[in-house]
Amino acid sequence: MTERRPVKTEHHLAKALHPSPRVLKEAMGEAEGFNAKFAVLITRLVGTMWCAYLFGVIALLGLGPALKPGGEGIVAWIAQTFLQLVLLSVIMVGQNVQSLAADARSANTFKDAEAILDRLDVHTQGGLEVILERLNEIAPMTSASSPAGEGPGT
Repeated sequence: MTERRPVKTEHHLAKALHPSPRVLKEAMGEAEGFNAKFAVLITRLVGTMWCAYLFGVIALLGLGPALKPGGEGIVAWIAQTFLQLVLLSVIMVGQNVQSLAADARSANTFKDAEAILDRLDVHTQGGLEVILERLNEIAPMTSASSPAGEGPGT
């Protein structure tokens, strides 16, 4: 069996930063109807770091008028403009990266489970019977070494 390293989130960052047109087309192809396709497109585009950078620039353009007398003030600018515009995209990117990493981890778990099941011989003598016998041998040892009332099945 090949050795696999843990799935790290950073390996999926590039996919979340700037999805390719092919990825956008595939995602839109999974949705049915114009509204669903449009929603997927907007969600995929807003959930990129490039959009977060653009929103940051737009927010900074509004900083000057907010600081002038009679403007909304720095606290309102931060709460209403900067946080809402920039953090929206950053949070979406983070969720996309975590989702891609979780998908990779679950694919690895499936491969591991598949390899284990392939190695178990469930149709002939041996296989599961040998494992069950070994578990029955180990069970008294594990229940004896655990504190009273905390054995398996409690």
